[in-house]
Amino acid sequence: PPLRFGACPDSLPNPPAPEHVACGRLRVPLNWNHPRGPHIEVAVSRIRASGSRGERRGILLVNPGGPGGSGLSYAVTKRAKLPQSVRRAYDVIGFDPRGVGQSAPVNCGRMGGLFTSPGTNPVPVGRPAEKNYLTSLRNMADDCAAGAGETLSHLSTEQTARDMDAIRAALGERRTSFLGVSYGSYLGAAYAARFPHRVGRMVLDSVVGPWNWYDFDVIQSRALLRQRDTFFTWTAAHAERFGLGGSAAAARRAYLRVRHGLTRHPVDGFGPAEFDRAVYRALGRTERWAGLAEGLRDHLNAGHPDGLRPTAAFDSPDSRNYEAANRVVKCADSPAPAPHRILADIHRTRRLDPQPVLTGMEASTCTYWRHKPAHRTPL
Repeated sequence: PPLRFGACPDSLPNPPAPEHVACGRLRVPLNWNHPRGPHIEVAVSRIRASGSRGERRGILLVNPGGPGGSGLSYAVTKRAKLPQSVRRAYDVIGFDPRGVGQSAPVNCGRMGGLFTSPGTNPVPVGRPAEKNYLTSLRNMADDCAAGAGETLSHLSTEQTARDMDAIRAALGERRTSFLGVSYGSYLGAAYAARFPHRVGRMVLDSVVGPWNWYDFDVIQSRALLRQRDTFFTWTAAHAERFGLGGSAAAARRAYLRVRHGLTRHPVDGFGPAEFDRAVYRALGRTERWAGLAEGLRDHLNAGHPDGLRPTAAFDSPDSRNYEAANRVVKCADSPAPAPHRILADIHRTRRLDPQPVLTGMEASTCTYWRHKPAHRTPL
């Protein structure tokens, strides 16, 4: 049936007048392979093309990444950055993928203590720490099994791609154009692989490679080391501004002083796990590097980590949903690593750098997952 649009949640921003964002809900099968079984609802937003009927070229679905990123408001924020010619030609369609935001949101509860503050050092060193690390992964998997229930194996990229085609059909369109960033590129590729005859124009930005999720996470963790070295070189080039030293080696020493100090003495719930999350978030976007460098400087000078704290609390409802959906999707998509491989990969990464950033290794949880797909999502 066609989508019916009305008012949006208060959390969505409004585009500049006279344009308007409207929202609707689409009922889809929990498992597309058994369409007569249980159903869920997917939340959809739309901003109509602002041009004339003759300029209109269809719909443009957008996705911000993740897995776990909410796309309902992304229709508004991303559209504002698109060229006027695109805004005039396309209805921009946002949606919360299944398990995310307003679309049957998944909840993994305590997630093995992930939201404890300060968190345990995320880089295990020595056998007792490694054993505790694996135990935390098992507890996280158990919490997700208890919280997600029957949805656990159905919040996959493949099922979400089929939801996307249902959105297209409910809007009465023959084709779907798509813009996806990071995980959104993986989602777009999965859609194109399954529905090649339904694809219009497609933009895949910051592409996620076609590996299984655990392999991708390992590759990313090592790329972070190179990116962090680039960050150290950049801060050294701006030594007068940031005061972290005039060489990359000096900047690295300053960085390690902050981390080691927070490991020994967390400040107001901010310890090594919180520090690594802040670094992980900043390294992926160069426009965040100045904030990270200033946060390091201020902590060295004043002893407080306020400049490193995120603006939104890590244990907020939105963050809890993101972290849960991220792992549920990854573990529904691809095979799990064995526990001994997880530890072996950490050892290899620590040989590259004794102080790596392992934040982002979410697919490690899949080693204890209740549902283990035989194959990754086909692309």
